[in-house]
Amino acid sequence: MVPEQLKEILQRKENQDGGDKKEQIEDGGGAEEKGKSSEDADRTTELLLAVCQRFPESLSPDLLFAHCSWEYVVQWNKDPEETRYLFCAVEHLKFISSPHIQLGISTMMWSTFIVKRFSAAAFLMEKVGKSPKDRLCRRDVGIGDKAMTSFLGCCVQLLQILIEVTGLLVTNQSSLSFIPFYADSTMEDVPAPELSVEEVWSGAEGPASIADLALEQRGVHYPLVQHHWLLASLLHAAMSFSVKIKPLSLFDSKGKNAFFRDLTTIQLMPSGDMDPGLVSLRQEAIDDPSFSTSAHASIPLPSDGPKADWWPSLCMDLGSLLQVNPDILRRHLVCELYNQGLDLRAEEVTDMVLWHEALVMLQVEDKDVLGSQLLVLTGQRLSYSLLHNQNRTQAAMELLARLPPTLCTWLKAMDPSELRCPLVSLSQTSQLISRLIEMLPENHAQYSLALHLLETVDVLSLSTDD
Repeated sequence: MVPEQLKEILQRKENQDGGDKKEQIEDGGGAEEKGKSSEDADRTTELLLAVCQRFPESLSPDLLFAHCSWEYVVQWNKDPEETRYLFCAVEHLKFISSPHIQLGISTMMWSTFIVKRFSAAAFLMEKVGKSPKDRLCRRDVGIGDKAMTSFLGCCVQLLQILIEVTGLLVTNQSSLSFIPFYADSTMEDVPAPELSVEEVWSGAEGPASIADLALEQRGVHYPLVQHHWLLASLLHAAMSFSVKIKPLSLFDSKGKNAFFRDLTTIQLMPSGDMDPGLVSLRQEAIDDPSFSTSAHASIPLPSDGPKADWWPSLCMDLGSLLQVNPDILRRHLVCELYNQGLDLRAEEVTDMVLWHEALVMLQVEDKDVLGSQLLVLTGQRLSYSLLHNQNRTQAAMELLARLPPTLCTWLKAMDPSELRCPLVSLSQTSQLISRLIEMLPENHAQYSLALHLLETVDVLSLSTDD
């Protein structure tokens, strides 16, 4: 049963008053007859409601979600290719309201079923230096490449749950994994839930429930969890986008040694004084063209909707934790979105990040850098339209003949093959040039070139309309 369906059923139970309970139970017989014919799902719902009303303590919402989560992860462990089971386990986990139970289940799930396969995936990717082929994934990790991608995505979500629930239980937690902090030793006064059962079960004997075991778990070390989340995010991005990367090489010796340790233990974490060479390596890893090219080639970015924000947001989150220069990363994101032809998304990122935040912090030459980068990208678009497009119009060829020799030579030097989406509407390119002109000061060496490009695009637009 998917967690949303279980939540809806439990919500119906909560909305019933004492007078409704008897009616609901008596209706079970009718639902059974209906279920025999064509409504098995409704019958299951009615039976579950009836049992929950009989045993409100034993079948409280948190206990149901906890047991469903555990049963799903056990099922996944039996057949790890079926990552939908692991996904359902994590989704059920999200609906547990008690932070203590949620923390305990998450910790047990990670240590019992996840970390061994997770470490195998990390070492495999470090060995091959890229997203491994299906055969290697099956040999070293025990699942195919597609299942491994889904598995790593679930790892990211599970660790994110641990981060969030620890933030509720722990005081003074640091948001950055490289700041030393022993989070598991300082707990807020958040009382753990008291689990109780109905009197009919008082004399029963048997193993402890999964919720009881969850409450016995120790608190986790916040920076260590975040440290693993960072690695999981890198692995998932590398598998999703077929990136060439050695993930463990992006960490120093302390960082490497802390991986795959018990999350409840205190480990020596990387300090804030990161080696410049390592920071440079991280910057190259995130800005590497293979990341952007593969990201757009294998999983095209949607122009709108929630998924449209995932890739830029992921880059910024990873960049922050990896301590790479955020301004360089912002410019890289804007250029890559324009490169893909997602001008509207690029403008949104520019508006949100660049205008409101980055321009306040960036030095003048940094704005010049972004303007110069976008100028080259504009030149590549025009070079494709005027020189390389097999369907170019007669008006375009006539305009090319009238261009100033300097501008014509510059356009011939541009390489449109670097663009993932070279064929973009002239109106979008005109808006892009207007944007970059705003970034360049009038005394900039390329300012006049930008004006010439804007004039060229406008003339070409009029010729096309005619």
